[in-house]
Amino acid sequence: MKNSRRRGDRRDGKLIRDLDPLHYVTGIIYPNRCDNEAYISERIDLTAVNQYLERKNAAGPAYKYNLFQLIVTALAKTITLRPKLNRFIVNGKFYQRNEVSASFVVKREFSDKGEEALAFYHAKDGDTLEDVHDDIYRQVSVFRGSDYVDPSSNAMDIFNKMPMWLSRTLLKTVMVLDRHGKVPNFLIETDPYYSSCVLSNVGSIKLKSGYHHLVNWGTCSLFCLIGEIKDRPKYAEDGSYTMVPTVDLGLTIDERLADGYYYSKSVKLLQFLLTHPDLLEKPLNAKVDFDRENLEPAPAAPSIPVRTEEL
Repeated sequence: MKNSRRRGDRRDGKLIRDLDPLHYVTGIIYPNRCDNEAYISERIDLTAVNQYLERKNAAGPAYKYNLFQLIVTALAKTITLRPKLNRFIVNGKFYQRNEVSASFVVKREFSDKGEEALAFYHAKDGDTLEDVHDDIYRQVSVFRGSDYVDPSSNAMDIFNKMPMWLSRTLLKTVMVLDRHGKVPNFLIETDPYYSSCVLSNVGSIKLKSGYHHLVNWGTCSLFCLIGEIKDRPKYAEDGSYTMVPTVDLGLTIDERLADGYYYSKSVKLLQFLLTHPDLLEKPLNAKVDFDRENLEPAPAAPSIPVRTEEL
């Protein structure tokens, strides 16, 4: 049964009415999402992931399991278990999103003129890695195997074909509707900036993770860039080292949503899930017991914010 909608709620989120004074004031005096970006880098040891993927793909599935699917699942599970990550702020008000979702761009081919489509994963509490794998496979297959254009791209093309004066006037009206959660669904059905988290696999085009800016349009408060997989040294206490496969994640978050401790614990959960990938076979809402004090700290990734363009 869906929760009843109260006055002040949006169709995509519930108004949070029991905020502490600090966060209540923060949302008003710092109104813009892109003025409140915080950057977190996390380096993941992929040794366990590679062993897990080798087992999962041993039977030769039609669509192989891969790192991107694991990261999508781990992020969806982290957001499910750490619900403050699924909040957003609009007009100085805090909202709890009604669902956990993730979005990303799919290219038809890797070329300068390769077309793009917007993909959207709507998570359910009972979803597992297999559900994420199947959902991504379905969307990628549809786009790469046909002339499919996603709904939001189709809607944007309508404005593109109008006279400039008309499209600009209408878009300014749409921006007003955006601030009040009233944008028609056909315009934002696959808009990545209306998801819980946007992912960009820049490693697939041989780029470092870097960071991506947030935007004031929409409701997305979390962006994750996935860097290139590389072998890097893992040091032992005696100073010796071994080379292990790693990937850097560049997370951009809206710092107004929670305090540093909450974000730290959330990122450590994400790291724990990716270094224990068997946990992703359990439902997204299945609790995970982990002691953050006993987690082995990952080597620090470069911390200088770098703006990158979406795939």
